[in-house]
Amino acid sequence: MSDFDDDKRRAYWTEQMEAGHALVDALLPFAVAECGEGLADIRAAAEAGGGEMLFSDSKIVDDLDRVFYIREGIVDDVIAIGRDMNERGWILKIEDGFRTRDMQTRLGRKPEVFDAIVQKCEWEHGGTPPPELVFRRALVLVANIPKTGTHMSASAVDISVFNRDDRAEIWRGGPYIEMSERTPMRSPFVSAKHLENRLAITAMMETRGFVHFPYEYWHFNKSDAMAHYLAGLSAPARYGPVDWDCETNTVEAYSDPLGLLNPLEKMEAEITAALEREGVG
Repeated sequence: MSDFDDDKRRAYWTEQMEAGHALVDALLPFAVAECGEGLADIRAAAEAGGGEMLFSDSKIVDDLDRVFYIREGIVDDVIAIGRDMNERGWILKIEDGFRTRDMQTRLGRKPEVFDAIVQKCEWEHGGTPPPELVFRRALVLVANIPKTGTHMSASAVDISVFNRDDRAEIWRGGPYIEMSERTPMRSPFVSAKHLENRLAITAMMETRGFVHFPYEYWHFNKSDAMAHYLAGLSAPARYGPVDWDCETNTVEAYSDPLGLLNPLEKMEAEITAALEREGVG
């Protein structure tokens, strides 16, 4: 890769991350009227619906299992998307669903995730990045604020898609999770075929009312603040970040939806640890 190509990639990455940060800022004041709706088991709904769907078997972080639940009002849409994909010869794979506060907080410090962010910031900055830059990028890439982390609203899924016949992934120019200049949905640094795959999958999600997060090609959400804002809807969103009691299937809205999950001081310690793991500093 030439220095010119690298400069273009770096400029695009910075532009997209700054646009993502502007989106985060725009979401903070957006009205949410939490409806109090419970969660539904996506896996159970898929089995009942008779379609073919896959689910990640990886832990989200440490010993925490992924929680394949979503709001009751949109689970049927996910199942319908799965059927739509089956009819096309594809299989929808749910990579992630609802996240608790603890899951999201720990994910933001997960070495595999955090190290990737720090390394991209090193590349962007041209050396050891200031903590403020890493903090700023993490707000976009791992949702450090509950209101902007739509998994915490139980209104989002991360997905991959596979062929039904040979189980080959419908390649989108990178794996789940890719953190690079290829990560934004319309990145110019993926092939035309891979962009075509991304847009075909997105169209199927959008048919059922989901919107895509512009800066991650695997993330889709519905009826939360981000979805309303991106769709140009002014009405308050139905879903905000909630604590979920799985025994009673009741939810309680966060009292601090704008509170930082990992404050800057904590990030500074994590940056030091990441650089040590990399052998820097």
